[in-house]
Amino acid sequence: MKPSRLLLALGLSLAIGVSSVHANESFKFDSAHSTIAFKVGQLLGTAKGKFTKFSGTIEVDRDHPEKSSVVATIQAASIDTANAKRDDHLRTADFFNVAKFPEITFKSSRVKRTGTNTGEITGDFTMHGVTRPITLKVELLGDPESAAKGPTTRWRVTTAPLKRSDFGIGQGATGAGTIGDEVTLTIEIEATRSPK
Repeated sequence: MKPSRLLLALGLSLAIGVSSVHANESFKFDSAHSTIAFKVGQLLGTAKGKFTKFSGTIEVDRDHPEKSSVVATIQAASIDTANAKRDDHLRTADFFNVAKFPEITFKSSRVKRTGTNTGEITGDFTMHGVTRPITLKVELLGDPESAAKGPTTRWRVTTAPLKRSDFGIGQGATGAGTIGDEVTLTIEIEATRSPK
């Protein structure tokens, strides 16, 4: 099982709101009002979970949107599936191996605006010691003008399902064969404007 950092993420990718903020502004993820969740199919239905500890920074360049950037970090040990025994197993070397790979990270490499309230952010997603490129689609939630003037902004972040096999998670682990390979992410990020 795995999500992102999607980040995620990564998630993470609020930098697309370049038309509604001032040039060269910085935003910090508000983890208390954000969600990085996932679900994966298993033998008897669907397992759901989330990560409870993560952080991120969005640097926005209004005049040059392509220069905007997003970085995000998830603490892998903060995985929470509402089952303590399962969470402890997921933290072991059978799955996330949090002792060796404590962080899941996303670092943007390209920002593209696709609409008034939407955009795409491509970057490097690293989990379990494996780095792969992913593209996050982001959508501003709420009124753009209010977001431009207010202290916070909120975004929905989506991406294609991630395959845990691409990151070597759960390969060979007992019971892993009953867990689906594709992991779907559900991400909403609220970010707070940093004081100048």
